[in-house]
Amino acid sequence: MNIHSSKILQNQPIAKDTYKLVLLAPNLEVNPGQFIHIKIGKGTQFPLRRPLSIADYVPFSGELTILYKIVGEGTKEISSLEEGVHIEFLGPLGNGYLLQDVPESALLIGGGIGIPPLYLLGKKLREMGTQVKSILGFQTEAGAFYLREFQELGETIVVTNDGSLGEKGRVTDYVEHFLPTIHGFYSCGPTPMLQAVTQSMGNVPGYISVEERMGCGIGACFACVCKVTDDKDKKGYRKICVDGPVFEKGVLQL
Repeated sequence: MNIHSSKILQNQPIAKDTYKLVLLAPNLEVNPGQFIHIKIGKGTQFPLRRPLSIADYVPFSGELTILYKIVGEGTKEISSLEEGVHIEFLGPLGNGYLLQDVPESALLIGGGIGIPPLYLLGKKLREMGTQVKSILGFQTEAGAFYLREFQELGETIVVTNDGSLGEKGRVTDYVEHFLPTIHGFYSCGPTPMLQAVTQSMGNVPGYISVEERMGCGIGACFACVCKVTDDKDKKGYRKICVDGPVFEKGVLQL
């Protein structure tokens, strides 16, 4: 098990309740879609680590970027950590997006705090020659982040629920715009969004990354199990933390 103690290089807000955390973590092997499990504090106030997806990793500098949202006391505590402080984490953990036989063109579809892992994926796909296009969904303009970064990867549509930025509606409202020109898709976000995305993509092959509460992050506690769609599957379930969080579309009962 890989346990790291890394210095915080940056921990600043980039949108409403959303922070960018940059750690100095050299010599990691990171696949897009993997996550780290962060230990909070030194006492027993936060007995469980927090799983946070990896948004970017630069091997040359060893900079590991995490984009996270304050959703409870644990992430609020992380947001209070200052630059120069060391933080302990496990990882990288889980199975990321497969980068074998990548499509000629790919659509990245992210919702809210499900967007971060798609950024490193988009960078890798671009390096491998894939034409990258994106749909990013937020509740409001105040919660939007990393727009310029995704626009640098390729054509990007921004969608907000209230229309305060970009197009108004849901990400699936704009899938049809790209359908004639893409050969694969990758998505991450809340489960209802993943259900809608999977249905809207029809026969286009793709992968989804599932957001699920985790206890241990290493497959020991069974807190994050999901049922599979194949009733002949002898196992009958998958652990999101170790079998995923990335799965081929159609494998899980969402």
